[in-house]
Amino acid sequence: MVESIRAALVRGVAALSATSETARLDAELLMAHALGVSRDAMLLGRLDDPAPAGFAPLLARRVAHEPVAYIIGERDFWTISLKVGPGVLIPRPDSETLIEAAVGHFGAKGPARILDLGVGSGALLLAALAQWPAASGIGVDRSEAAAAIARDNAARLGLAGRAEIRLGDWAEGIDERFDLLLCNPPYVESGAILAPDVAEHEPASALFAGPDGLDDYCRLAPMIGGLLAAGGLAAVEIGAEQGDAVIALFARHGLAGSVRRDLAGRDRAILVRA
Repeated sequence: MVESIRAALVRGVAALSATSETARLDAELLMAHALGVSRDAMLLGRLDDPAPAGFAPLLARRVAHEPVAYIIGERDFWTISLKVGPGVLIPRPDSETLIEAAVGHFGAKGPARILDLGVGSGALLLAALAQWPAASGIGVDRSEAAAAIARDNAARLGLAGRAEIRLGDWAEGIDERFDLLLCNPPYVESGAILAPDVAEHEPASALFAGPDGLDDYCRLAPMIGGLLAAGGLAAVEIGAEQGDAVIALFARHGLAGSVRRDLAGRDRAILVRA
């Protein structure tokens, strides 16, 4: 008897229940990917179709803790969909807090020039450029793999003409002031225990930042003041317990920072206004 998509999803959720806190969503995303259709299209009209043979190997990869975003090769962020893969940090919804803060600061007019330090997949820079069609910007990353993915995402989204992706070490060599500075630096303490999905698959260089997780904030703090134009905003992501430490660190360099919380009420970003 041929197994239906509905039955295969039930089996998939059971298999993932010990691996993922979002077992149902994971199974649905993997099934939709195996079918080559959107999740909504599958749920609305395909549940009684035969399950595709391609679902089983995808499910096995997720059971082995490989992130769904790497398996299906994409992740939604803000209003855009990004290609992702090994070698680049998977964008998290928490990071949308930085874009929300920028929208609150600039409104519909938006910034003219944007700098994204540690551009990764391009999530922050490209989300901002999609939000404000008149803006342009630069994304910098030390990783050639990440820079290649960011360039590909910019091209796919029709933003390559407004997004320059550079290899570099934070803002070294950049001699320009920007209206909006975005940054999601590594901020996990060395030796921290992370979920297998993260620890075994995502790049350590984008996660860990010394014994207290503050190494990269120490490097960024003396740079930020000289990168902001008058009326500009810097939005820098932090770990949920790092607000006071990063504000104090920035203050030593003449930067008055405030904490922005995410939708779960956790400290998520430090905002610096020029």
